[in-house]
Amino acid sequence: MPMSAGVSNWSAAATTALAAHARRGRRFAHAAVVAIALTPLAGLVLGAVTGALGANPVETITHTTGAWALRLLLASLAITPLRRLDARLAALAPYRRTLGLLAFAYTLLHAATFFALDLGLALALLAEEIAERPYIALGFAALLALTPLAVTSTRAWQRRLGRRWMALHRLVYVAAILAALHFIWLVKKDLREPLAYAAVLGLLLGARAVRARWGVALRSS
Repeated sequence: MPMSAGVSNWSAAATTALAAHARRGRRFAHAAVVAIALTPLAGLVLGAVTGALGANPVETITHTTGAWALRLLLASLAITPLRRLDARLAALAPYRRTLGLLAFAYTLLHAATFFALDLGLALALLAEEIAERPYIALGFAALLALTPLAVTSTRAWQRRLGRRWMALHRLVYVAAILAALHFIWLVKKDLREPLAYAAVLGLLLGARAVRARWGVALRSS
């Protein structure tokens, strides 16, 4: 075998091995992100089993799932601006979908906790609560906005919807605004935590608005 052919074969094998190693690394990192994001949920399950959720376990579960839903949603929205800041962060792209789905899961748990444990699955009570407490309506509106995004998050749906997929997934901004307003309106006394989340959301939306305006200016110049 000519030496050049041997070198070529070795190079191809090395490239394949490196690519496989990179894929394993990405899968491990992805699994680690999911595991970290699910840690609060595991803590709630453990606390429920051991009776360590405090004097009001339902309130603890409701607050924890709601707070993590908003945190993960903001983390998902932060992926694109971070990638634009530094090209080396391009590998973060797949995490946007993962974090978004995790945010939806926590949002669903948050709503289910309120409906099942607080209201005992009573639809009449839910309607009454929504009428009397508008922040609950905002929370359920955020859940409704996130639901089609979770359903259509796959590549198959992306291909099926084409350009409409991107337009549909802009609902994530609506959901995030509704969730932030829900949290601010819900809190009665110490507003520091919900206002901090609202400030982060404002920065993320502002970064997108500036980039969009800059893009329009460049195209028109």
